[in-house]
Amino acid sequence: MTAEYSAHHLQVLEGLEAVRKRPGMYIGSNGSPGLMHCLWEIIDNSVDEAVAGNGSKIIIILHADGSVEVHDRGRGIPVDVEPRTGLTGVEVVFTKLHAGGKFGGGSYAASGGLHGVGASVVNALSERLDVEVDRGGKTYAMSFHRGEPGTFQDSGEKRPDAPFSPFEKSSALSVVGKAKRGVTGTRVRYWADRQIFTKDASFQLNELETRARQTAFLVPGLEIVIRDERGEEPVETSYHYEGGISEFVEFLASDAPITDTWRIQGEGTFRETVPVLQADGTMASTEVERRCAVDLALRWGTGYETTIRSFVNIIATPKGGTHQQGFEQELLKVLRSQIDQNARRLKVGANDKIEKDDVLAGLTAVLTVEVPEPQFEGQTKEVLGTPAVRQIVAQVLRKELGARFSSTKRDDKNQAAQLMEKVVSEMKARVSARAHKETQRRKNALESSSLPVKLVDCRAHDVERSELFIVEGDSALGTARRARDSEIQALLPIRGKILNVQRASIGDMLSNAECAAIIQTIGAGSGRTFDISAARYGKIILMSDADVDGAHIRTLLLTLFFRYMRPLIEAGRVYAAVPPLHRVIVMNPGSKPNETIYTYSEQELHALLAKLRKSNKRWHEPIQRYKGLGEMDADQLASTTMDRSGRLLRRVRMEDAEEAGRVFELLMGNEVAPRREFIVESSDQLSREAIDA
Repeated sequence: MTAEYSAHHLQVLEGLEAVRKRPGMYIGSNGSPGLMHCLWEIIDNSVDEAVAGNGSKIIIILHADGSVEVHDRGRGIPVDVEPRTGLTGVEVVFTKLHAGGKFGGGSYAASGGLHGVGASVVNALSERLDVEVDRGGKTYAMSFHRGEPGTFQDSGEKRPDAPFSPFEKSSALSVVGKAKRGVTGTRVRYWADRQIFTKDASFQLNELETRARQTAFLVPGLEIVIRDERGEEPVETSYHYEGGISEFVEFLASDAPITDTWRIQGEGTFRETVPVLQADGTMASTEVERRCAVDLALRWGTGYETTIRSFVNIIATPKGGTHQQGFEQELLKVLRSQIDQNARRLKVGANDKIEKDDVLAGLTAVLTVEVPEPQFEGQTKEVLGTPAVRQIVAQVLRKELGARFSSTKRDDKNQAAQLMEKVVSEMKARVSARAHKETQRRKNALESSSLPVKLVDCRAHDVERSELFIVEGDSALGTARRARDSEIQALLPIRGKILNVQRASIGDMLSNAECAAIIQTIGAGSGRTFDISAARYGKIILMSDADVDGAHIRTLLLTLFFRYMRPLIEAGRVYAAVPPLHRVIVMNPGSKPNETIYTYSEQELHALLAKLRKSNKRWHEPIQRYKGLGEMDADQLASTTMDRSGRLLRRVRMEDAEEAGRVFELLMGNEVAPRREFIVESSDQLSREAIDA
């Protein structure tokens, strides 16, 4: 540090230097999310081609060496020379920031890529990037090293650490082969630069599959193939849907429907002043007319969860923006107006006011807008900022939804009536819950300490240290009571399998003794009124037997937490205990005491026995196989499952809970056909030895 500060202390970062110096500005982070964002940039370029009607298939390959490859059958990146820079179109796209065909030049009516930095940013952050273009009957190729064009001296397989020679005088776009007549497209393969990205950054297959499925829904007819070659055997998955966002809504919705999936479409125009490139190369502010197309699919179900997915030109906007604001605001206005008109029939008082949460409860919606050159907040495109879109979405929704409510068709009238009744019941439940909460606050601690009788509570009041074990059955409770640390560990026994809340109504769930006891014990409410700050325990640990029934009970409990106490899972406060399956007593020679070793899977047991045989050690036969927690004595249960110094816990992630919800909707939900199809298709995977009969 120096007190002197003058112009020569200033740095001017030019071109791709700025990207490598501050990658977070362009891709959000240098961890896995940033790595995935780079991949989205390349994929979205291919998707934009498909949306424009060029190509109907995209192939994504995750190579074993850590690289990723994207193929499309679009028009191919231009290979001719761009006159102002004197560079080929391929080099311009991959080396120049804010360069591309999506600035209103007519190549794309509407696209997700707007800033012209996506491909060049990926190139700057890659140790190596290879691009091949099929165009005009030829295959062109060019390679880059951290954004600099040149050639790699490959010997066999392509590697990012192969000797590299940058172009010195002029760049060369090589012709490496012939393309079939009429075949065009682009292939990009790159190796992310580990100087930029963290060691643990990796391509997330689940996230990639989710995005591919989502895009296939949004672009009917487009096939996206993902091939993962990182495991022992390549795994290939294909996504292809002829339907549109109506199918997407049906896929996202998990509860029983109150309304059909309503499809609302419309468009509007607006004027805005934007800089337009003139023939002489200068920019001039020009007022242009824009067309905004709105496509919306929505349905209400019996649940209370809200799922809204919004998109602009196929690009997801997870944090919303003006299009989602217009949708939610107008939806509230329309429902308020309809309920006011039917206030007497719905028994709504003059002081009862519908709020947004009442309308959104149980709603599943997919909103897409198509806007030329939309304004996003930041390169990551998570929020739409174009102001005029809000009013256009509101106008389309007001017109089409109003027509739905005024329809004389029997189905439309019945669904509209059921929807209004649901919204009113949500409003009344909210008002009742708020009044109840205020009443509870006025009570003192003695009046409000009505905990379940069978709860074995701990002495500590420190939420961060305290733990609640939900145990299966009274026999396990007896052992766990002696094994626990009574200072910080509380026990709540449940009797067998609790209610399947995936199918049950909220009323049935609250009247179920086991579910009510769990909610009452945790003390933070349920559903939309759940307040995680009021939870009485820092950790909730599900402790069930290590058998099929135990797994079933654990899944039922996970479904309860996922549907009615989700913030606990999101905060990482729900765990599954991992009790051992086997106890092996290793016999030591002489007076040396025998050694007790616990194993947690069949594979672990076989590995242990093989190791003991190799060491010429013997063990007691038969090896004890625990079928339930009640078979352990207190010392064994404490040392293996409850003692904080030696136990093994498995934290339940949000993905685990979502998967449990999907599995239970499939296996225990109201729809019979998908369950039958699953049983028939999966029957050959069942091992007879796995059936506990």
